[in-house]
Amino acid sequence: MPRSGGCALAVLLAACGGTATTESQLADLVITNARVYTVDDANPWAQAVAIKDGKIVAVGTNGEMAAYGGSGTRTVDVGGRLVLPAFGDAHAHPLFGGLSRSRCPLHEGKSIEDYQATIAKCVADTPGDGAIYGIGWSDALFPPSGIPRKEVLDKVSTTRPLIFESTGGHTYWLNSKALEVAKITRDTKNPPNGTIDRDPATGEPVGSLQEAAMDLVKSMIPAPTATEIENSILYVADHFNSLGIVGWNDAGVEFDDDGGSPMIDAYKAVKDAGKLTSYVTVSLKWKNERGMDQLPSLLKAAERANALGIPTHTVKFYVDGVIPQKTAYMLAPYENSGRERGTPQIAPDTLKQAATAVDARGMHAFFHAIGDGGVRISLDAVEAARKANGAKDTYHMVTHLNVVDPADQPRFGNLNTFAQFQPTWASWYDYMDLTVAAIGPKRSEYIYPAGSIVRAGGKLAYGADWPVGGANPLEGIEVAMTRRTAGQPDAKPLLPDEGVSLEDAIRSHTINVAYVNGLQKLTGSIVKGKNADLVILDNDIFKLPVHEISKAKVTLTLFKGEPVSGDWASVGSAGSK
Repeated sequence: MPRSGGCALAVLLAACGGTATTESQLADLVITNARVYTVDDANPWAQAVAIKDGKIVAVGTNGEMAAYGGSGTRTVDVGGRLVLPAFGDAHAHPLFGGLSRSRCPLHEGKSIEDYQATIAKCVADTPGDGAIYGIGWSDALFPPSGIPRKEVLDKVSTTRPLIFESTGGHTYWLNSKALEVAKITRDTKNPPNGTIDRDPATGEPVGSLQEAAMDLVKSMIPAPTATEIENSILYVADHFNSLGIVGWNDAGVEFDDDGGSPMIDAYKAVKDAGKLTSYVTVSLKWKNERGMDQLPSLLKAAERANALGIPTHTVKFYVDGVIPQKTAYMLAPYENSGRERGTPQIAPDTLKQAATAVDARGMHAFFHAIGDGGVRISLDAVEAARKANGAKDTYHMVTHLNVVDPADQPRFGNLNTFAQFQPTWASWYDYMDLTVAAIGPKRSEYIYPAGSIVRAGGKLAYGADWPVGGANPLEGIEVAMTRRTAGQPDAKPLLPDEGVSLEDAIRSHTINVAYVNGLQKLTGSIVKGKNADLVILDNDIFKLPVHEISKAKVTLTLFKGEPVSGDWASVGSAGSK
């Protein structure tokens, strides 16, 4: 029936609830009686949102949105609940994450004994004599260096090769049989950008391989099938949607010289099946073992992916490794290690050339940099690109940033480069203990300096590096503010002055992610003309004590105006009016 008896359906006049609205402009959906935080500086707060054909057609007060309601409009009164833009994630690894849960996962293990029990079951459940592969062991369970030994795995099996990847993906842990099959001995030389960890007394391999040395055994691990890749994408889409995330960047996709990529093909298949309920952008992985000769095939891969409808405008550079194993590149030597400071995995001059070439083509450079030296040469590469190409709408990003020298903290703002943190990592106390032991007390004052970068004019974009870290944005927001374990107000904070405001934390999970993912015109804020990507929470995080923000839950997630997690019954009264 008509919204009110005195209003014609053809034209609803201002007297009937606001500005004149034609029948063709009437909304499919009006969310009303809400607290809408828009992440739009021009209009940060509203009460209601009107949506048509999956797009936001108006944002304003309850009275203003009444003009967009007609007989075919669903009006949902959400009872004062908080509505935010749907979250994004600037850094995820769907295939790694999917496989980490389908191939002998170790994530739930809390001790070495837990790992041994899980692996023993995987061996028993897998007939044959092939390698057993899994993901998810924590460096923190192997102090002080984060390096595990083969003897622990030999207690499980000496007849089957056992190969287990760390949660962070920078180290393989092997048993003696895997070393034997791979023919890795005391005489095997370290490959470029890789280390075979050895016993200092005997020179024998201890059972762990760092960085590029992992390639020595990769042929023993069965490649994922097309079905496994597609199932990984579906798993991530469902998991992320439940957390309010409707967009992610796949941070490091492989491609071949002809521009082909099984991962991109899998995204295409899932999208064509109508099951890709998120925006996905792809970062192509720069091959550190090669130089600028790979650029033509990289550009071909990007062109092919974009033609298939999978946005690909970012290149991922793995600049260094990790701190506990001393593969991160530092400006000065590690504590008590002589001259050891790690080495860049890409020569700084090559990095500058590559970043400049990427920037010239309107693509974004995405740098994995953990040590302060890795951060500096990444920023140097951006600076070279800016000087060579002038100001461009390219949103480069440096991720992890475990240590950032104070001299480099203002450069993010100066170079219009996003600092991409994993906010929950500030609460990984065991890992922080390994980090502090490796770099000493002075440099430990510059761990994850998010607040300092913001105060110096920089912008943050958040990404969990899932499955390395949990992807829940509400947990990330709390830890970004408190620098403590979520829900534990009495826990010791990590450099509490490096916390950020609630508004900055929300922005870093929404519009800033949209920028680095190249989607800022489509999503990331609640603005007329953008897609209706929204989340409705069960609690208002602007009113909760800060240490309870992580307890809030996403009740409903909308992607282009349609629920992809939750339902309307869970958020309020709904009907046609």
